[in-house]
Amino acid sequence: MLKSNLPLVSVIIPVYNRFEMAKEAVASVLGQSLRDLELIIVDDGSIDMTSLLPTYFNDDLRVKYIKIEHSGMPGFVRNEGVDIAQGKYIAFLDSDDLWVSSKLEKQVKYFEKNPSCKIVHTGETWIRNGKTVSQSGFNHKRFGNMFPDALGKCIIGPSTVMLERSLYTKLGGFDENFEIAEDYELWLRLCNDHEVGYIDEPLVTKRAGHGDQLSEKYGHIEIFRIRGLQKLVEQNYFSKINQNLAEQELSRKCRIYAAGCRKRNKIIEAELHECIAARYGN
Repeated sequence: MLKSNLPLVSVIIPVYNRFEMAKEAVASVLGQSLRDLELIIVDDGSIDMTSLLPTYFNDDLRVKYIKIEHSGMPGFVRNEGVDIAQGKYIAFLDSDDLWVSSKLEKQVKYFEKNPSCKIVHTGETWIRNGKTVSQSGFNHKRFGNMFPDALGKCIIGPSTVMLERSLYTKLGGFDENFEIAEDYELWLRLCNDHEVGYIDEPLVTKRAGHGDQLSEKYGHIEIFRIRGLQKLVEQNYFSKINQNLAEQELSRKCRIYAAGCRKRNKIIEAELHECIAARYGN
């Protein structure tokens, strides 16, 4: 087991009315080969048995539990956990996902071997309705300068990430105004200035299709990515080269979204996004 004289890792699990799945997620954290961790469970106002999680694990002293008024904003809930975190590194685990027992150990070792790296993510296995989902069609860069690929969609899974808390604080954490695609927006800000490390192993199991996920609630999330990207483009947030790439991608996304709106006879919404596309298109 990896222990002693190592930087503390703070693990944040946001949860809302998901006791049974969260119980399995917590077990996958407390079962890590790396023992130098604190687990912060942030309960977003659950009304189920979530408050019993610490006692279910025999009041493991590494577990901290806080309950907040329900917000429905994943970024806000994660930020609340980071606010009380003590570790040098931060790792997030969604309450419906699981970690392989060596996940944190391998990431800490990665940082030791790559001292200039401030964020590293891993591969993941996707399970939907009990069946493994193939990722063979996902061709995007997974390490180094990921900004051009990160513009298209969220290519870093929140449950796969470990990053320096100082970097997270510098970036201001997740935007708390986004119900969906808050991770996409944060990774764009991060990838603008930082290269990303990657461990090419499926150290996370992502469980989907169980109905209470926000992506299932809306059916599509591209409009949320558009809003996140538009906010940063209008702030002129990115470096000169990346700003140009971001404007092109925003224009492309808006054209596609507007075409879909016209097919659904949402003319006003279509015209709005056509205007945005024209403003930033070449």
